[in-house]
Amino acid sequence: MKLIKKGAEGDIYLVKFDNTPAILKTRKTKPYRHPILDNKIRKQRTIREASILSEAKSFGIRTPLVYQVNTNDCTILMQQINGVIVRDLKDAKLKSACAEIGRITATLHKNGIIHGDLTTSNFISKNDKIYAIDFGLAQKSIRVEDHAVDLRLYKEILGSAHVKIMQELWDAFLRGYKSIIGTERFNKVLTQLSIIEGRGRYARME
Repeated sequence: MKLIKKGAEGDIYLVKFDNTPAILKTRKTKPYRHPILDNKIRKQRTIREASILSEAKSFGIRTPLVYQVNTNDCTILMQQINGVIVRDLKDAKLKSACAEIGRITATLHKNGIIHGDLTTSNFISKNDKIYAIDFGLAQKSIRVEDHAVDLRLYKEILGSAHVKIMQELWDAFLRGYKSIIGTERFNKVLTQLSIIEGRGRYARME
């Protein structure tokens, strides 16, 4: 078992399942929470993540297959997607991936799911196909504001991780998003995004 990523929500290990490389995600205990409450929260989030991973796959989004869910130790054993993290793509491939991420995000939103952690590190390119991973913070929501918050996070990530071509990538994402979500909903989400960004600017001026 090899640790490949430590996160705030959980740790990711490379393991073997039926002699095939697989990913084991384990949710860490939080010492600041009461043990009974902590166990309940970790169980609920483990079940929710596995459920949303499978649900997203059911409406055409490429996600890892879930092999096993263990609510006793709050782990998910899933397929390893052996590709390139979108963050590490270059030029036209990165731009194309951002458009596809826009389409994936819109498909999630249309089906009442927010990813909660939209970054170019949470998508993998394999054989020119984009896979969505890490649904640890995903939730069910049809609210315009929640969808706008999802977009705001992605925009902020582009502004820090891909600063030189941020606008180009953001435009590609928006084109992909609009092509799936439709003009009316797109305009509502973008209007709400502007309002949220305005709040942020106002707060910094206080």
